Amino acid sequence: MGVLTFFCAFSQYTFAQELAPSPEKYTAHNKGKFFIYWGGNRESYTKSDITFKGDGYNFTVNDVKAHDKPKGYHLDYVNPARMTIPQTNLRIGYFISDHYNVSIGVDHMKYVMTQGQVANVTGEINLPASEAGAVHNGTYNNTPTVMSEDFLKFEHTDGLNYVHAQINRVDDISKLFRIWDTDKIQINLTEGIGGGLLYPKTNATLLSKKRHDDFHVSGYGVSAQVGLNVTFFKHFFIQGELKGGYIDMQDIKTTSSNADSASQHFGFFQRIITVGGIFKL
Repeated sequence: MGVLTFFCAFSQYTFAQELAPSPEKYTAHNKGKFFIYWGGNRESYTKSDITFKGDGYNFTVNDVKAHDKPKGYHLDYVNPARMTIPQTNLRIGYFISDHYNVSIGVDHMKYVMTQGQVANVTGEINLPASEAGAVHNGTYNNTPTVMSEDFLKFEHTDGLNYVHAQINRVDDISKLFRIWDTDKIQINLTEGIGGGLLYPKTNATLLSKKRHDDFHVSGYGVSAQVGLNVTFFKHFFIQGELKGGYIDMQDIKTTSSNADSASQHFGFFQRIITVGGIFKL
């Protein structure tokens, strides 16, 4: 009888243990978590019409080609004193629900007009004869013109800084890869939209004039992105993103004179790799 009682009690205990729910995983919920990431990017740009206005000139350079200025694999990405030299991305955010987060960040892109290209110019240049740029005086009517350095050198290389907010959706797709223990490895799909300001430091040498050398709010941008996030041991992740957007800058500072300015708008496409952390405070 005692053996039978023991067997029944043991069986009930074992059965109860089997029915007891397993502890909920840390990665099962995101609401209330903060995250931060840092990484690098490459960019491509659409052609752009750039209009230059100032004392003695008003002209547009049409269909300007531009490219980025990559640093490659370099220690500058982790050197605090030189982190703004390469093309970088910094973002900090908060999950307002399990699937949605809001964030703010800076995409530090670089935009370089391709030097030596031939572009059509329309408008007028009528500088005083005492200025070096007067050699380019004349009326331009869709005139093919070489973008030589004494005519125009145009870069946002101290940063085509896109300072913006984003809202993103995040979905755990680990099961698609037959990953069950997401506290060890979790794979997430993320997509979102954003918008903000352009705060570049433009390096422009226009008609041999002294360049403007300071940061300036020049316009706005909007963007959309999609990415894949791989999180390790609940708190550390690598994230790859594709981001496309539109930039409109109507107040670009070009020279030391407040009378001089430029305007342009173009599309951009970023390829981004970042590393980061996610945690609850």
